[in-house]
Amino acid sequence: MPLSVCIIAKNEEQNIARCLESLKPYDFEIIVADTGSTDHTKEIALCYTDKVYDFMWCDDFAAAKNFVVSKASYTHVLVLDSDEFLERFDAQQMERLLAQHPGEVGRIERRNTFERKGERQENREWINRIFAKDRFRYEGRIHEQIVSLDGAEYVTYQTPVVIQHTGYDLNEEERKQKAERNIQLLLLELARLDKADCEKTGERAVRAASMEPETEDGRAAEQLPYILYQLGKSYYMAEDYVTACDYFSRGLSYDLNPRLEYVVDMVETYGYALINSGQAETALFFENIYDEFGDSADFQFLMGLIYMNNARFDAAIAEFERATGHSECRSQGVNSYRAYYNIGVIYECLGNLPEAEGYYKKCGDYPLALARLEKLGQI
Repeated sequence: MPLSVCIIAKNEEQNIARCLESLKPYDFEIIVADTGSTDHTKEIALCYTDKVYDFMWCDDFAAAKNFVVSKASYTHVLVLDSDEFLERFDAQQMERLLAQHPGEVGRIERRNTFERKGERQENREWINRIFAKDRFRYEGRIHEQIVSLDGAEYVTYQTPVVIQHTGYDLNEEERKQKAERNIQLLLLELARLDKADCEKTGERAVRAASMEPETEDGRAAEQLPYILYQLGKSYYMAEDYVTACDYFSRGLSYDLNPRLEYVVDMVETYGYALINSGQAETALFFENIYDEFGDSADFQFLMGLIYMNNARFDAAIAEFERATGHSECRSQGVNSYRAYYNIGVIYECLGNLPEAEGYYKKCGDYPLALARLEKLGQI
């Protein structure tokens, strides 16, 4: 179909073959930009496509992605990372959608799978990845975003595309190294945006006085909370939860749309960072934002943990039960076995072993619950 798949890669010999192999069943143009590999990434890529280019790395992911997109023969591109693998793609439906949404950006569903503390986890998100190269480009040194060439806001639509992402499935040392790399680039981006925002403050005041519309110059202020969010996420990945809380707090000090996915994720990750940094009592202020963010299994599960860590066990059980009433969730298990498991833990701690056993059994083959059932059997 008339779609170019664009990928940047560096030292990805462990992932690139699986990524490109997942594209083989479809008639895609595949383009790879290598940003300085010292392993066999380029040789592996050349087994799948002859369109492999070199790009001199300049600490700028947007520049690298704009380069690889510029090599596309087709108007519409799908941008993937080397550690992402195509799981589902409905070619007929996608072709119809491309014709129906020429000036819009397509969103794909991404499954992030990883292991933490011996537990296999998964969360899902929708991300902007399909667009017309003559209408859009990337901006941002890291965690780059798609922007329209004319600076205007754009409309998005969901596509029948599902990918799996394993980039977070790292051991502790790898995870901290990746977080540190991201932090350094994000701090450079934050400094750039802070400077741009300061320089444009006077110009925005002039525009406001003259009632002129905001231009592309105002994007720095809009991007600042997103970069603060990404810094918080990176420090969270590095398990520096106190610093993560600082950046999340700064990001949430802006007047943000509570329906934006990154804002929802910032709020929820902030809650986990508060718990993990021993600030569970401070996290009780999340009660004040329940009306804005509380209608999801993920938020209700988080509230259950906050109450649980503050020994408000009745409230915790109620929130975990509410979470199980949702058919969908972003983090796997928060609307089922993980919620039931925490209720079981509460009842076990309170000495109500029959109730604990009942909830552990609701968890199915969840390893942590099976371990508790074995322990209760011994008791």
